[in-house]
Amino acid sequence: MIKIEKRNEAPNSIYFLTPVLAIFLTLITGALIFFILGFKPLEALKFFFITPISDLYGLSELLIKATPLCLIAIGLSFCFKSNNWNIGAEGQLTFGGIVGGGVALLFYNHEGFYVLPSIILAGAIGGMVFALIPAILKVYFNTNEILVSLMLVYVSKLLLDYLVVGPWSNPEGFNFPETRQFSDSARLPILFEGLRIHAGIFIALISVFLAWIVLYKTYLGFQIKVSGLSLKTAKYAGYKGKTMILLVFMISGAFAGLAGVGEITGPIGQLHRMISPDYGFTAIIVAFLGRLNPIGIVFASLIVALTYLGAETAQIFLQVPKYTGQVFQGMILFFLLASDFLIFFKIKFLGFKKYEY
Repeated sequence: MIKIEKRNEAPNSIYFLTPVLAIFLTLITGALIFFILGFKPLEALKFFFITPISDLYGLSELLIKATPLCLIAIGLSFCFKSNNWNIGAEGQLTFGGIVGGGVALLFYNHEGFYVLPSIILAGAIGGMVFALIPAILKVYFNTNEILVSLMLVYVSKLLLDYLVVGPWSNPEGFNFPETRQFSDSARLPILFEGLRIHAGIFIALISVFLAWIVLYKTYLGFQIKVSGLSLKTAKYAGYKGKTMILLVFMISGAFAGLAGVGEITGPIGQLHRMISPDYGFTAIIVAFLGRLNPIGIVFASLIVALTYLGAETAQIFLQVPKYTGQVFQGMILFFLLASDFLIFFKIKFLGFKKYEY
């Protein structure tokens, strides 16, 4: 028989080192998979993790993909720290992109400094409002926020599909499911000529700094952590649980909306059916890999973003499916959760029980 017991004490140093262990085990397992597929393991890993960032263009693409992951994961850290499970960040990203894109189309013939800030603000508000739906349903109707937020992802994606095919479709787009290209005043500035990296990276860095201040230097951050550790303790301390749930979902949705509007005003420049390759779901891995710490999330977003680039490069050079990146992301999450389990719990083997017939 096997018995699982909770450990009396788990050292923090090991807890923060497990992401490194998870990445190492992922590399070992990935090399084994490539070997089974008939590739040279070291050469395959080189194509996957080194070749994509071997030049300036590759590094800029890494930052482009890491920016939305970082923004969403920061928002999710507020929810997860308070023990609220917002799994629908992908839907909030999409809805924020829809609202921001609507404002961009509204200002299509306008030129002015107010256009871009209006789009960014609208995107953040859109994501915030969409995240409030599962929060309100949880607070007042005791629904499961995991299921509600997840199902709303499909609502937002179907809404986007309807808009780009129907009322917002480009009249000069030959019936392709997309909107007009946004005007220059509605686009995030490109930082370097010849590269696609844009000013959205500064939004992400500012967000990281503000999130760190709120979580670790303010009374609100303390409330969030106490609510996550023990809801009963938080209630005894006088914290309002319902208000906390609404607040953390609003913050999480706002960051996801920022990520969505950053995509459509940055590298995409318009709305179409696919404005995100599931960044909202992948950011869950980033949040846990970064230990729900804004600084850790920055490094985790770079590592996970590299799996996107690596999958594209491996598809070209090794002729493997682009979904290889998702395999590596899944392995990172698996080894991370397995390591966490072994940190907080111990497995006891009690031998075999004899049955009498």
